Amino acid sequence: MADRGVDLSALPKEVRDQLAELDLELSEGDITQKGYEKKRTKLLAPFIIHTPVEPPRKNDAQPSAPSSSSSHAPPPSSSSRYRERRSRRTHRSGGTRDDRYRSDIHTEAVQAALAKHKEEKMALPMPTKRRSTYVQSPIETRTPPDSSSGSEDETSVRRQSSVVAPAPPVNPNLQSPDSWINRTVQGSSTSSSASSTLSHGEAKPQPQSQPQPQPQLQYKPQYQPLYQPHHQPHEQPHTAAVTDMLAHSRIAPSENSAPPPDVTAVAPPSRGSRVDLPSNAVVRGMSRGQSRSSMMETADGVPVNSRVSTKIQQLLNTLKRPKRPPLSEFFTDDSEEIVEVPQVDPNTPKPEGRQIIPVKGEPLGVVSNWPPALQAALARWGATQGKSPALTALDITGKPLYTLTYGKLWSRSVKLAYTLLNKLGAKNEQILKPGDRVALVYPNSDPGMFWVAFYGCLLAEVIPVPIEVPLSRKDAGISQVGFLLGSCGVGLALTSEICLKGLPKTPTGEILQFKGWPRLKWVVTDSKYLTKPSKDWQPHIPTANTDPAYIEYKASKDGTVVGVAVSKVAMLTHCQALTQACNYCEGETLVNVLDFKKDMGLWHGVLTAVMNRIHTISVPYAVMKACPLSWVQRVHIHKARIALVKCRDLHWAMMAHRDQRDTSLASLRMLIVADGANPWSVSSCDAFLNVFQSHGLKPEVICPCATSPEAMTVAIRRPGVPGAPLPARAILSMGGLSHGVIRVNTEDKNSALTVQDVGHVMPGALMCIVKADGPPQLCKTDEIGEIIVNSRAGGNMYYGLPGVTKNTFEVIPVNANGVPIGEIPFVRSGLLGFVGPGSLIFVVGKIEGLLMVSGRRHNADDLVATALAVEPVKTVYRGRITVFSVTVFYDERVVIVAEQRPDASEEDSFQWMSRVLQAIDSIHQVGLYCLALVPANTLPKTPLGGIHISDTKQFFLDGNLHPCNILMCPHTCVTNLPKPRQKQPVGVGPASVMVGNLVAGKRIAQAAGRDLGMIEDQDLVRKHQYLSEALHWRAQTDPDHVLFVLLNAKGVTVGTATCVQLHKRAEKIAAALTEKGSINTGENVVLLYPPGIDLIAAFYGCLYAGCVPVNVRPPHPQNLAATLPTVRMIIDVSKAACILTTQNLMRTLRSKDAAASVNIKTWPTIIDTDDLPRRRPPQIYKPPTAEMIAYLDFSVSTTGMLTGVKISHAAVSALCRSIKLQCELYSSRQIAICLDPYCGLGFVLWCLASVYSGHQSILIPPFELESCLSLWLSTLSQYRVRDTFCSYSVMELCTKGLGTQTELLKARGVNLSCVRSCVVIAEERPRLALTHSFSKLFKDVGLSSRAVSTAFGSRVNLAICLQGTTGPDPCTVYVDMKSLRHDRVRLVERGAPQSLPLMESGKILPGVRVIIVNPETKGPLGDSHLGEIWVNSPHSASGYYTIYGEESLQANHFNTKLSFGDPQTLWARTGYLGFVKRTELLDASGDRHDALFVVGSLDETLELRGLRYHPIDIETSVSRAHRSIAESAVFTWTNLLVVVSELCGSEQDALDLVPLITNVVLEEHHLIVGVVVIVDPGVIPINSRGEKQRMHLRDSFLADQLDPIYVAYNM
Repeated sequence: MADRGVDLSALPKEVRDQLAELDLELSEGDITQKGYEKKRTKLLAPFIIHTPVEPPRKNDAQPSAPSSSSSHAPPPSSSSRYRERRSRRTHRSGGTRDDRYRSDIHTEAVQAALAKHKEEKMALPMPTKRRSTYVQSPIETRTPPDSSSGSEDETSVRRQSSVVAPAPPVNPNLQSPDSWINRTVQGSSTSSSASSTLSHGEAKPQPQSQPQPQPQLQYKPQYQPLYQPHHQPHEQPHTAAVTDMLAHSRIAPSENSAPPPDVTAVAPPSRGSRVDLPSNAVVRGMSRGQSRSSMMETADGVPVNSRVSTKIQQLLNTLKRPKRPPLSEFFTDDSEEIVEVPQVDPNTPKPEGRQIIPVKGEPLGVVSNWPPALQAALARWGATQGKSPALTALDITGKPLYTLTYGKLWSRSVKLAYTLLNKLGAKNEQILKPGDRVALVYPNSDPGMFWVAFYGCLLAEVIPVPIEVPLSRKDAGISQVGFLLGSCGVGLALTSEICLKGLPKTPTGEILQFKGWPRLKWVVTDSKYLTKPSKDWQPHIPTANTDPAYIEYKASKDGTVVGVAVSKVAMLTHCQALTQACNYCEGETLVNVLDFKKDMGLWHGVLTAVMNRIHTISVPYAVMKACPLSWVQRVHIHKARIALVKCRDLHWAMMAHRDQRDTSLASLRMLIVADGANPWSVSSCDAFLNVFQSHGLKPEVICPCATSPEAMTVAIRRPGVPGAPLPARAILSMGGLSHGVIRVNTEDKNSALTVQDVGHVMPGALMCIVKADGPPQLCKTDEIGEIIVNSRAGGNMYYGLPGVTKNTFEVIPVNANGVPIGEIPFVRSGLLGFVGPGSLIFVVGKIEGLLMVSGRRHNADDLVATALAVEPVKTVYRGRITVFSVTVFYDERVVIVAEQRPDASEEDSFQWMSRVLQAIDSIHQVGLYCLALVPANTLPKTPLGGIHISDTKQFFLDGNLHPCNILMCPHTCVTNLPKPRQKQPVGVGPASVMVGNLVAGKRIAQAAGRDLGMIEDQDLVRKHQYLSEALHWRAQTDPDHVLFVLLNAKGVTVGTATCVQLHKRAEKIAAALTEKGSINTGENVVLLYPPGIDLIAAFYGCLYAGCVPVNVRPPHPQNLAATLPTVRMIIDVSKAACILTTQNLMRTLRSKDAAASVNIKTWPTIIDTDDLPRRRPPQIYKPPTAEMIAYLDFSVSTTGMLTGVKISHAAVSALCRSIKLQCELYSSRQIAICLDPYCGLGFVLWCLASVYSGHQSILIPPFELESCLSLWLSTLSQYRVRDTFCSYSVMELCTKGLGTQTELLKARGVNLSCVRSCVVIAEERPRLALTHSFSKLFKDVGLSSRAVSTAFGSRVNLAICLQGTTGPDPCTVYVDMKSLRHDRVRLVERGAPQSLPLMESGKILPGVRVIIVNPETKGPLGDSHLGEIWVNSPHSASGYYTIYGEESLQANHFNTKLSFGDPQTLWARTGYLGFVKRTELLDASGDRHDALFVVGSLDETLELRGLRYHPIDIETSVSRAHRSIAESAVFTWTNLLVVVSELCGSEQDALDLVPLITNVVLEEHHLIVGVVVIVDPGVIPINSRGEKQRMHLRDSFLADQLDPIYVAYNM
């Protein structure tokens, strides 16, 4: 520390003052910790005595402790440290806490609450953050935690108490310096995996001499799992330890052991290379009964064989604790699943008193010489007491700048009034008339100009509207001020010359037009610009009437700014009432620290002061910041009788008051505390009295008061008689208060609130307390309600807003029966309180600060106070914390936002946040929804330095807050979720379900395509039996017909194949296979080709040679590590005897790079087919039966499973025939194909259909679109293609890349009016948003809105639906999402809430029948149910290709029978959920058309709370939550919902996404997100079909391989 050998009391006074100022700046957040250190060291440098430092003794508590000594001792538990510090604070004058919220009782309560939690061992997982995100402190500049700069006595206290205190359960944030350095090394080298595991206490390895920590085998987790599964009692601690160990071994992999090839590795960020990644080599299909997750974990949710980060385990343990509200019995599945209404606790306190009687103030005395109007008083003093001082203004150093006398004030005001009325326009035109509104724009440092302007307006009878000086276009709430000016009809603004110069200007020098402001004319009111009135001109001063005198602005809770109009008579009466209540005398001196533009500062310091010829000394905010003691010094110098302050000023004065022995406050007869109605003011007043009583401050002069803009002064404590007993305090129970009931706190002193009275009602006023919500019904005597006042001295209306006015200014209270109690109207004050003994008024909060959570009321100020009592000195700024509520899922949720100090470490902040949670939970019994810390000085400010709450709330909801730390706790505070659904026991058999459906008049959900029909012609039969024969036949009958045209990126034809060319090339390859590869009939051959004609030739070459082709996507040369293992796996699994490929790919397979990922020595024979000799095979192989396998189709499903299915020759010809009929394909037709030809329907269209039907296929490899986006669309236009097939990834590329360039395409002559069908080939629910935007965007280049449609296929049947050319257009329906989660289909209107649009997946192909089946009972379902789609068709696959031929598995998926109804037919299970709806449209045969709607894959569905969710629905909601979310994916892990979102904005936005994602999922899906992971774009793996591979993502997440930007664990 800089002040190591310095005796602070011996320093010169100015140095002490400067130190005090520094402390204040630091506590207010106006200076960073680093700046503070620097300045402080500089100040103390001349005074440092260099003494040798002794080693510390055990009980040593002197301030000279070297800070490093604190690093070796275990840090104290914070509660004991706190007590130590409290006891020391009495020796040090002036605390370092914001005493606005200070309360010793409260601090103890918070400590007790935290101690209680500590016994429960609360271990919250800390969020993981990538280093770079935490912009505030780059790793080099962060101070090591042990040298943390505390004030001189904190370090010693810390050390001294560390001897007695036990080590805390959370990790020590003070370690030895070398460990800190080590941690830095690991943190930066291994990025998030290191920081995520090391940053939290539960798994910190001891620092060793070498930088990498060694895994410790005897490691025990610090937290004990609080929940032991009953069936595995011995496994759990062991598993936790193992996962911990794994977490370490992951951090420091030893150099020499190369990791095994990880198939789950994710593709690198470039989205260009799409990769199919099977997961953990799970081959073939799995039975649908055991879904993927059941392999991964045991029933208690702890994976046995997966590596899981300790954090998630810890989160689970945290969540497994029982929640506070008990769930009532689960309900049976009923269509009305709405919000769970919390049951009313029978023990809640209810008011029991009698109805309150209105309280009357003393009568307003009539004094003979009171003026008839306020202006008259000024005229009188100006004439008779011209020399007496009216106002003294201070300069920035706190010294008097000028004094305005009553004479000067009068003459200048008259000059201004004359100028306003007569001299603003040209010759004789009058711009201002009496009654017009004028804005007053004066800075707080210039009270004199404001006084003159205000009184000048009163004398001219125009209505002044004082507002804050706008500093920039981005001021908090600036547009709302514009709303105020607009509603008041202001067209003119008065300001001073200096202020005008400082206003923001446009480049041309004009004053900026602020957002939302009306056009203003600016008038400068400095004396030199004013005209002296002629001798005969006198201002008109009528007797006060009910016309508005001035308008005071008021910002309401939602941020709107309204103007409260105060009439001339109300202004005068209010001054009289204040004079009587405060006993003002002529000629007194008053020090005013408040804002003189409004509220108390205006009423006392400007209006009542002039009425009583008081001398006001105005102390502006800027002076207070520079010299916090200035107001105390002014009182002392001027012997002031009255001071007008806020709690903040009391606090600042105490902070700066070191040894101001020479100030005296004995002259004060009244210290008016303007925010004395704040429940926490009582402790500020006490502390201030404590310090300044020795300076002559008398206890009875402290006068708290309660005010509001509408009712003006509601109550004020009258100055007491010396020696009289001080008023009693009320000690109320917080629990009672939250139910709106007054109960003296007896049982639990932790949750008590001490409030002081704010005196009696104002003279001449009448007051009632009414219920805060609903009709203004009178409260009972022990009930908290809103204070309403009837008085001549109050506001009259919200100017220009008659509707809102009625509810506030014309309230007539009613009794319990709803009968009005009288005629007289009251004004709502917006204050909550009650009337205590002796008619004393107590205020417990404001309506604006009220948070209504689950039917209980909480006061924002109370929550702030509790948060600040949690030792926040190191973490947040005192005055920069705000509490508000947001409505999420039918209830208010509490949010706390605070500014974090730049020097606070991650651990400190997180620890502070988790303790605030616990404290608020204990004391207020309310769960926090979100706690966010933002970097210093980033919250929107009000003009006087407070936080602009409504703007902060708006920033939070818009995702513009940019927090640097966030903690969401939806699990604890969302208690109104619908009850989980319990599946009904399968007591009802499928038969009775079917009968029930028939009785109810529902159809059985089934549909069929048209018949395939018989082929009569024998020649055709031969042609169509086998594709190899079809090709041979075409080569003979029509040799030169071009079947295939291949294009490159420039749209140039780079290859064609006629029938005969293809036949010859196939022969060459067949010959090579038998000679070079010595392949036997029936062996499998892998085809490894880029999309093109070589692939087609190789396929037919295999058929000619009698072997089975296996088509595999070639590895990506730039990304071998991720793509080659998949290739290797398919080659191994399919037991391929040989690989056919190109020369380039052959080189790649044998390259060094390939050797790094797979064993290249064991490839089967590789034949390159580029330059084969012209040979012919001895004969073309003809299969003995059509049931023989034609080819194997391998594909990676979205769940990451690699499955290969067997497609027979019969299935191939049936499928080709079906497509030919549906799309009307024949030799003269031309189609364009732009999709990957490696599996499914894509392969069939690319390689097989043309040979069967004879049409010409234009082949466009999708990767060519990356270099030329418009390739596909310009090809369609150039070749006048009528039918085209593409994939979603192609459509997305075009939409995103060309969407803005339609004009350019038009100019190039692209015209898509020729396209009649554009079919997207997919195995998923149609992406409606994408197809719609594609249609809309390219409508401009002629694309018909009816052209785009989709197809649907699955593993068991490659093509079930395909739109085709005839038949009705695909229809769209809207289904209710709530019903869908219950597996029921309820159609709703478009735009209905919670509706989901679904598009039909194309027409069912000829020869295909589908039926919707209950996946559990295997019984058919009615058409209002969601079920699994089963299919029966001649082109279904024959089964999974398995090495051991597991027949049971195959039978389960490919040859299944219904349990009831039609038990003979064999069906194949697609694994997709969907439903069938009969539409109004007619099909070709004139029957009503049955449409099939695919909802999603059964494997992918999430079972949460007993309901079935489809990931895509949640992802759609998440993507809408914030503009920076590019793509998102969800999965579950042990019943936790994990949302992974890609961030496309700056990393600053990362933490903004967490609350927005949590909100939207809760609102739209009634689910609580467990973990939110923010990652870079391109991290979510996507397969070749453009589908997300969520299971991969899940595996990578659990293995900590994502390198996330941020991971938030929601509590």
